[in-house]
Amino acid sequence: MAARGARTGSLHHKENEPAGKRLRTGAAGRQPLSAASTAPPPPADEPMVFAGREDVETLLNEKMKGKNKMDFKGKSEQMMEYIKKLRACIKWLLEREDANLAQIAKLSSDLEAAETQHSEKVTQLQNALQESKEIYEELQKQYASLQEALKKVEAEKTDALRSLGNEKEAKLAVESSRNEILENLKKAQLEEKCLHDQIEMLQGTNKRLQEYNTSLQTYNSQLQADAKTHGETINRLQREKNTMVETMNGLKDHANSVKNQLDLSKSLQSEVAKQKNDLLKEVDSIRNELQRAREDRDKKSAQVDSLLNELGTYKELTGRSAVELDNAVTRSTALEETCSSQRETIKTLEIKLAAATEKLKMSDLTAMEAMTEYENQKKMLADLQSRLQEAEQQILDGEKLRKKLHNTILELKGNIRVFCRVRPVLSNESGAVTYPKSGENIGRGIELIHNAQEYSFTFDKVFDHSASQEDVFIEISQLVQSALDGYKVCIFAYGQTGSGKTHTMMGNPEVEEQKGMIPRSLEQIFQASQVLNSQGWKYKMQASMLEIYNETIRDLLSTNRVATQDGGSSKYNIKHDANGNTHVSDLTVVNVTSISEVSSLLRRAAQSRSVGRTQMNEESSRSHCVFTLRIFGVNEGTDQQVQGVLNLIDLAGSERLNKSGATGDRLKETQAINKSLSSLSDVIFSIAKKEEHVPFRNSKLTYLLQPCLGGDSKTLMFVNLSPETSSTAESLCSLRFAARVNSCEIGIPRRQTQMRNSQ
Repeated sequence: MAARGARTGSLHHKENEPAGKRLRTGAAGRQPLSAASTAPPPPADEPMVFAGREDVETLLNEKMKGKNKMDFKGKSEQMMEYIKKLRACIKWLLEREDANLAQIAKLSSDLEAAETQHSEKVTQLQNALQESKEIYEELQKQYASLQEALKKVEAEKTDALRSLGNEKEAKLAVESSRNEILENLKKAQLEEKCLHDQIEMLQGTNKRLQEYNTSLQTYNSQLQADAKTHGETINRLQREKNTMVETMNGLKDHANSVKNQLDLSKSLQSEVAKQKNDLLKEVDSIRNELQRAREDRDKKSAQVDSLLNELGTYKELTGRSAVELDNAVTRSTALEETCSSQRETIKTLEIKLAAATEKLKMSDLTAMEAMTEYENQKKMLADLQSRLQEAEQQILDGEKLRKKLHNTILELKGNIRVFCRVRPVLSNESGAVTYPKSGENIGRGIELIHNAQEYSFTFDKVFDHSASQEDVFIEISQLVQSALDGYKVCIFAYGQTGSGKTHTMMGNPEVEEQKGMIPRSLEQIFQASQVLNSQGWKYKMQASMLEIYNETIRDLLSTNRVATQDGGSSKYNIKHDANGNTHVSDLTVVNVTSISEVSSLLRRAAQSRSVGRTQMNEESSRSHCVFTLRIFGVNEGTDQQVQGVLNLIDLAGSERLNKSGATGDRLKETQAINKSLSSLSDVIFSIAKKEEHVPFRNSKLTYLLQPCLGGDSKTLMFVNLSPETSSTAESLCSLRFAARVNSCEIGIPRRQTQMRNSQ
């Protein structure tokens, strides 16, 4: 911390510069932020430097402008540039804060040294004064004895006068020594007054630094408000995405209706073609019948002609009898009637042929109209498909932008975040915890009263006793979403026994309102993966669960539980690969496809976990429980692969031996728990001090959490507190530890992604 303060100490002297000369952009000279829209942006390797509050306010007042509402690319580029400026601003603020903290630490050390020197001098003076008092008392005794001797030897004047002279000399010596002691005391009082003035001056300086720190916190809150605005922008993009999805569903429904109309047109066309074929067959049969009628008519006409010829022949040649003539006439009349009836039949058939021909023309027109409608519907379907592809591409671009902004905001919030949660006060307890009711620390501050002294702490979020499980999960839901995006995420609960860690992490999975962070996180993971299936993502998930009990690893999902408890835990070795992934050899890993399967695994693991009774809790968790969900995602459309890890950890309760009342096996358990938590504290402190060596291997717990604490993981810690007065000492230790965790800086989270065809 002192190194960072020395690195940025020069920034403190730029406060008094004029507003127009504060902002520098590398070697290009001074340039205010308001000119960012007209001047070209600084190069990527040229950092932006902030010099005062006006620069920050100019950055916060800068507005995003695009060519139009759909100019997502332009807005995205401006957003990335704005995020870079925000990072530079935050870095500058952190450097200012580090410089102030370093100066405060220096002043505090000077104050402590001055107080130490003052106390030493006061001690010396007190010792000298005590010695002078002793000498004075001794001289008074001698003086009394001399008076008595003087009364006794009054007759011996010579001896008495000599004794009187000696007595006067001794008295003078005592008075001179007393005067010297008084002078030394006056000098000490003057030095004490000077030290007091110096202390008052240091306190005034400290007060001014605290006011300056308060202004920096105000800037930080403004930045957080801006991050909240970005969150609202993401929500708006999400709503636009939902609107696009609804539009896409409407287009799909319209495409289905067009497809149904097309199928109907096809069926109508086939029916018309069938009717056309039937009509053609009917026309052919009518034509054949007409041809046969004509042939029959010709035959009958030939017969009539032949009969008439025969009749003439008979009349001319033979002159047959009248009876035969009448018969011939009758036959001729009958033939003529037959011919007339056949002529009427032919006319009727010709009318039917004309109607069939007209009907055939109508069916041809209907078929042509159906084909035209079919072509129009086909064009409309192609247009709808192209619009659907564009909408899907916009949704994919929006989802990419959402993920980018979402993870950028989480990076701006910090890598290791700390949430504080206070359990409710029971009926037989008295509370010692309060919360700020005004100011910028509402919802983030907590105040603890211990031994009549008040201690204040500030974290990323503070949940009081009235916060529900749903309220807590809303704050971590975005962090859980990062696991699906390909990041390593770690969430763990820390606190003393009986402070509500297991309730926060696991809760009661059977009751909806009491579900903890683990079942709620898994429900969100599976629900979000189902939504992403429509965008071409396919996910595979693997779950494992272990506990660290007395520095040994136990597999909570193993079917052979007896063998594990009898010493089989020696086969579980922790290994870290080059990508920062943690593997435990021979650990049971189960493929899961639904929340019901995971719930069954959680119930089985809960039955196998080590618990015990202490004076602090009737059923206390005596081990560290670690649930791990590995997520493998593949996008079949883009051939992109992601690998995310979600670690959910319920640590054992921290407690003092004299308070827990542990004996025998419980004593060994408590000692092992406290040792592992102490190792965790050592690791956190080493990271906070940026030491070269971090003692991860001092315990199984810290070695297992090494990628989460010292790698590129997104980590969140819940510090759980018991509010009763009897636990204030433990609560104060937990809050101080959490404050050190909140100040740690680890590597930037890295997304594990690659293209499938590059393997």
